[in-house]
Amino acid sequence: MDHSLRRLYEDLRSVAVAVVYPPGEDRDLLVEQLKRIGCRIHLHWPFPECPPAGADVVFFQVSQCGRNSAAWTASEVEATLIALSEYETPTTLKQLLKTNAHGVLTRPFRSAGILSTLVLARSARMFQLRQQNKIDKLESTIKSRRVIEKAIRVLMDHQRLDEREAYEHMRGRATRLRVSVAEVAAMIVDASEAMEKLGLGGSRPGPSSTA
Repeated sequence: MDHSLRRLYEDLRSVAVAVVYPPGEDRDLLVEQLKRIGCRIHLHWPFPECPPAGADVVFFQVSQCGRNSAAWTASEVEATLIALSEYETPTTLKQLLKTNAHGVLTRPFRSAGILSTLVLARSARMFQLRQQNKIDKLESTIKSRRVIEKAIRVLMDHQRLDEREAYEHMRGRATRLRVSVAEVAAMIVDASEAMEKLGLGGSRPGPSSTA
């Protein structure tokens, strides 16, 4: 067994799996295969209102007659979601789409497909997290840039600095305070807005006078 495959199995043995499905042969088959893989199993039924806490993976029922079966979505749940579908009907498929599940198993469940579904679903979840982290960083960068640009305008308006001088002023303050330029910019913008609310904004320092 190569290193990557060994790591995969070691990871699966540490996974906490919640199974939200009614008792019966189908659930027994699923649970037995998950135990063979080495997963830690927690059974839940009836269908809970909230996703099981502490689960890395949640296998959950999606039924054409179940009101709660599509109540969870992948964007709102930290765990990997794998839907357990009873039928391939338009109603069930509509519910599956609403969940944005990372994987799906359709009855009759077969032990041969559980491992591959689990691995692919967890891979899809990790890819989703990486993409979301990239989006969050990009949004943070854009937000910081807007705050810096606003702070530069404040300094240009109130301190008679040009754009380069305003930025260098913020960078110098950031170095002294050991914070980011964006944090200094936010301080400047907040202070400016507070002065405006107090009716003290808009005044610019006049030229220095000599005695």
